[in-house]
Formats: sequence, C-alpha cells, structure tokens
Amino acid sequence: MTLKHAGQGLTSVGKKREHNEDSFLVDDALGVYAVADGMGGHAAGEVASRMAIEIFTDQIRQGQAVFQQLQRDPSHDNKVAAQQLVEKAIQEACARIHKTAQGDRSKRGMGTTFDGLVVAGNRAIVGHVGDSRVYLIRQGKVHRLTEDHTMLAMALKAGIGTKEDFANSDWGNSLTRAVGPQPSVQVDTLLIECQAGDRFLLCSDGLHGYLSDEETPQLLGALGSGTPLSRLIDLANERGGKDNITGVMVGLQGDPAPTMHTIPVDTKMGLLEKIPLFAFLNYKERSALLSIITTRHFPLGAAIVQEGSQGEDLYILMQGRVVVEKAGQRIGELASGAYFGEMGLVDNAPRSATVRVLDAAECMVITRADMMTMMRREQMMAVKLLWSFVQTLSERLRHANTGMVEARSKIGGPPIPFNPQD
Repeated sequence: MTLKHAGQGLTSVGKKREHNEDSFLVDDALGVYAVADGMGGHAAGEVASRMAIEIFTDQIRQGQAVFQQLQRDPSHDNKVAAQQLVEKAIQEACARIHKTAQGDRSKRGMGTTFDGLVVAGNRAIVGHVGDSRVYLIRQGKVHRLTEDHTMLAMALKAGIGTKEDFANSDWGNSLTRAVGPQPSVQVDTLLIECQAGDRFLLCSDGLHGYLSDEETPQLLGALGSGTPLSRLIDLANERGGKDNITGVMVGLQGDPAPTMHTIPVDTKMGLLEKIPLFAFLNYKERSALLSIITTRHFPLGAAIVQEGSQGEDLYILMQGRVVVEKAGQRIGELASGAYFGEMGLVDNAPRSATVRVLDAAECMVITRADMMTMMRREQMMAVKLLWSFVQTLSERLRHANTGMVEARSKIGGPPIPFNPQD
C-alpha cells in the first residue's frame, strides 16, 4: 500500500503583533512540511524562521536518496538514517542562523522554534525544537507527538507545581531550546508508521495556546472529517490573537485494505498497548517503540525460538498460532496478541522452551540492541520500561514462591518462609 500526501498551510499576524514572524512550508512534491515561529525582534524572528524553513528544505532535497531507500526497504538502519538526516537538516539551520546573527548586531540572539515533517511512503519523520507542536489525528483520536521545550514543561515533568500555578507567569513560556541562539541544539525526532486517513497538524503556539487540553481532541478530531484549518486560525483570533498564528495540515490517503504483510498500524499499536511491559507508555512513546520493530514471517513448522539457544529478541504474534514445547512435551499454545521472549531483552540466558509455528505466523520483533539504544535516547521511557520489568519479575517471583510453598505442603515438608510484601 502506497499512501498519497497533500497539505495546506495558513498563517495570520494575529490581533496584537505588527509583523508576522512565523513561517511555514507545504511542499507536496517533496513531501516536506514545516512550521517555524521566529523570535528576536527588529524583524530578526522573521529572518530566522524563514532561514530555518529554507535550509531545512534544501537539506532534505539533497538527501532524497535516504528517504527513497527507506521507502524501498524500511530496515532499522534505513529508519535511523532518515531520522539522522532530519536532525542534521535542523542542526544545519541552527548553525547558519547563529552565524548570520553573529555577523549582524541587530540580529544577535535571533532564533526560531521548528517543527518539520518529512513523508516517505508509508512513514513520516518528525523533527522538533521549541514549543510549536505536531499532532497526529488517527481514527478520530488526537495524539500529541511533541513535547514543549519550555520552562513550564520542564517544571511539570519534574513534578514542580501544576499548569495552573504558572498561568499568569511569563517565565513558564520561556524556551529551553530554540534553533539559532546557540551554534547547535538538541533535536527531538520521531518516526511514525502511517496508515490511510492519518492527519498531521503542525502549529505554532499562537494556535495551540488557545486550545485547552479538554477541547483539543474534539476540535482537532473534526479536522479529519473536513473541518477547514481556517476555522482554527479564526478561533485563535477570536480568543485574543495575541501572537502570530500558523498551522499546516497534512493528510494521507491510500488503499486501506490490509493484507498479510500490511497489518494496520492501529492494530499493531493496540497489541503493544495490551502488553504489560509497555503498559505505562503513552502514544508517542509507543510510536517510538513501533519505529524500532521489524516484522518477520515464519512458515508452518518453523521454530521461532529453540529451547537452550541464546536469545535477545521479544516476539509479538500478530497473526497465526504457535505451540510452546518443553523437553519435547507440548505445554501450551499461543494465538494472535500473545508475546514471548521478553526476558531476552535484559538477559542473554538460554531460552527455556521452544516455540514452533502451527499456522503461518507474522510477528513483530524487538531486539535488545535496538531497545537499549532507544532507552539511552529516551530517558523517561527507559524509567517506565524498567519499572515494568521490575513488576514483571516481581510477579514471576511471587508465582514461583507460591508454587514452592504449595509443593512443599503436599509432600509434608516444613513451610518455606514467605513474605508477600517481598
């Protein structure tokens, strides 16, 4: 299935500003979309946002071979290469904006937020710096894909106060990251597996700042069913328009009919959500997890894992059935939605059983190396995953201890000390 993409963009100076320092890009032919909210005064913000858009686009155009390769072969290496190119393009914009500002005293300190989206076949790569945002609208639900780089977001993440505590403070809106004030900047990237009907909204804080958390799903969800982007721009102006207001909407369309090898993305996401190991992850984090997953097909009779062999992969069964064997004896059967091998992600111990295919099986596979790389990059995600691992191991230990107590009582031995709080 090949998805087609089309975008539209709108901007407004708002009701309080004399100049529009926002810039946006809609390039359907190249598959590149962006929103930048400039800062710096004396038209410097306008210069910074425009430069960021132009430099980013030029870098992506030069690197088209990388995205074409990703379309042909969505391997882990090609996914990483695409994300690295998006990051490199934003870093190039940062360096050149900073150099320009250093050479012109009137533009010292200029910078811009930046959100870029590159669509490559059935995948999209997000690059993000600052407090503009990217939302994904899928199946009538709205998912925020970026985290604001502001003092407020940092405080809330650290558990300091609430959003209401900073409602009347300009300090909370101060940026912790921007493109241009320094020679380089930390860039957030995210690779999204797309499906027909997906919509992406890229917008400056002049737009999302007027949308409450409670109403955002309803307002943005309506965009997927035909509500024009202009209505959101008008709404921001009606509610004050104290800043420039910019939005870019990108829609993806294609044949939605799934085949054995094109399982819908929301089906995969649903499977991840049901696995206890990933229970604490939000939608953005599960999307990041999905980006490192590969899909493998196993024919009838194949052994996916072999008892006694070393293993470091987690398998999630999407289609088909498998049988679990221990010492040649059948001990269970697993169907779609089941998973096995999760301990291989943390311990390269021999597999405790063999898993053999009963019906042709399609599995999502996560390797330990890819998981460790992602956890090093996403520290909050790492904390959530490690906490889940601890809970899983604790539950297994309780189960094992309970089994030992019951076995000892049956054979008449002395009880084994056991504290259920251990």
